[in-house]
Amino acid sequence: MDDRPVGVPVSPDVLRARLASELQAAPLAPEQVIDELVSAVDPGLVASAGPRYFGFVTGQALPAARAADMLAAVWDQNAFSYASSPAAAVVEEVAERWVLDVLGLPATASVGFVTGASMANATCLAAARNVVLGRLGWDAARDGLIGAPALRVLASGEAHATIHGALRFIGLGAGSAELVDVTPQGALDVERLTLDGPAIVCAQAGNVNTGAIDDLALLAEKCRAAGAWLHVDGAFGLWAAASPALRQLVAGAELADSWATDAHKWLNVPYDSGLAIVADRVAHRSAMGLSAAYLIESEHRQNYDYTPEASRRARGFAVYAALRSLGRSGLAQLIDRCCAHARLFATLLSEGGLEVLNDVTLNQVLVAASPEQIARVQEDGTCWLGGTVWRGRSAMRISVSGYGTTEDDVRRSAAAILRATV
Repeated sequence: MDDRPVGVPVSPDVLRARLASELQAAPLAPEQVIDELVSAVDPGLVASAGPRYFGFVTGQALPAARAADMLAAVWDQNAFSYASSPAAAVVEEVAERWVLDVLGLPATASVGFVTGASMANATCLAAARNVVLGRLGWDAARDGLIGAPALRVLASGEAHATIHGALRFIGLGAGSAELVDVTPQGALDVERLTLDGPAIVCAQAGNVNTGAIDDLALLAEKCRAAGAWLHVDGAFGLWAAASPALRQLVAGAELADSWATDAHKWLNVPYDSGLAIVADRVAHRSAMGLSAAYLIESEHRQNYDYTPEASRRARGFAVYAALRSLGRSGLAQLIDRCCAHARLFATLLSEGGLEVLNDVTLNQVLVAASPEQIARVQEDGTCWLGGTVWRGRSAMRISVSGYGTTEDDVRRSAAAILRATV
């Protein structure tokens, strides 16, 4: 990974030509199938597991987490219930406790191990929908949404697309949220938020462009006064709570009602791994739980109570292994190191003549650049980063999220970016 070009484009025709075009009639030996597959897809593999991939807030996979994920495939556990896998149930019970601890969230909250922040947002907002409609006198779990009272949803004007997707998934509509104005750095302008009763408020811990975090303490105060549910989309920024040096950035997060985050981002576990966290365990189970004659009730954790899926892979093994291998100090050092690298990126690129558009407070660096300049960086292959539009301006977005990135990787990447853009 240290030497492989990062994200060099390849035509899909190249990959199609290398893969078998027709399915043969007879079986093939597993070794032959795997050898052919490895050879065929290699040109299309992105070095996202390497130290110079800075696109899409992608974490590398820690060695222990990667090994645990491979074991999850080998063990092939159906993690939906205690009966189907006592190991998967208890590992997720332990990992739940550790996640809540390092994130500074209530110890009584519940955690569902889902595919990613998209499904985590949907899971949490389904619980929020049911509770808030209940405050308005409507039982959504029993009666659905037809005929339900109007439900007010408010979100930042910079809310991530997955928030709107989640609202669509749970039947409220992608366009249902009232968008609240934001500050110059992209945080929700809390002074412009007005609540007059029960509602759902979607806050953000980590703007995907700038890393900005909403004023969660003030939002929680306003929501509690109005009987509103506060949900925090913290896909990556919520992990700042694991760093003593940075946790003040997410002060007040513990006062929210639900939180969504990714383990495959800043915790550096393999895809796919998200966490749906709800302060009210009963509300979480009410929104997600299953009931069937063949499901055996017990006092043990039933994973199906906390995720939209029933049958699923045992994602908790990798989360457990990542946290166990890092410990508190290792996790804090990982978070701090990524943020230090982001600040170094900003310094090097600014000194080199580029315009940094954000206050680099977390792991995101936003730099003014044309689409042509971004394409040249991507084609060079030293590093990979994505493009975006910020306040009407084209920009490159550098997300430092991997445990293996070094200062040398940052300097090497910054030099490549400057060669391609200045």
